[in-house]
Amino acid sequence: MMAIVVPGAWVAHYVEAAGSESHMPHISRVALAVAVVGLATAASAQQPAQRHVAVPTVPARAEDVATLDGIIAAFYDVISGPVGQPRQWARDRSLYVPGVRFVSTGYGAAGDRDVHVMDHQTFVDDIDSALVAEGFYETEIHRVTRRVNDIAHVFSTYEMRRAPDAPVFGRGVNSIELFWDGTRWWIAGAVWIDEAPDHPIPADLLPR
Repeated sequence: MMAIVVPGAWVAHYVEAAGSESHMPHISRVALAVAVVGLATAASAQQPAQRHVAVPTVPARAEDVATLDGIIAAFYDVISGPVGQPRQWARDRSLYVPGVRFVSTGYGAAGDRDVHVMDHQTFVDDIDSALVAEGFYETEIHRVTRRVNDIAHVFSTYEMRRAPDAPVFGRGVNSIELFWDGTRWWIAGAVWIDEAPDHPIPADLLPR
């Protein structure tokens, strides 16, 4: 059975579903930091309040959008950082077409499928406080790219940590659609799924 959750409704769902850190690999890329804070809340009864984050419109950095390598590197860089460091949301927004949609997919505790569709502002508002409070690093470990003229699809496999030298607590795959408009690359959309014990990452999407 598949549950499709509209923006704004999915944060509490994942916080409730995450009963222990052993469940972290089941949590979607977007929700994982929120769930981490939810776990800490059980012990401390404190949780960073979700808030609206103003995201100004800024020009894209030339090095971020001139190449496929550059835009994928920026895609990971903007979301990663230590505890207390603001994330680079304006830079992040500059990577995407206006009105971009993200789709987070995964599996609940009972094995049912969860699908969460959100725009960029919802993504930022729901995740920012937890990322800054807990620290989060997402690193690409493998990539498969198919390009046809000015369009490209990237399967980008990632690992997740709370600090650069911390243990890996989850892996997953980003499916990213991109196009070249003659002057720069744009991300047209992204769908991702985290690895789960009974749903491993295929061997061809892992380093050899």
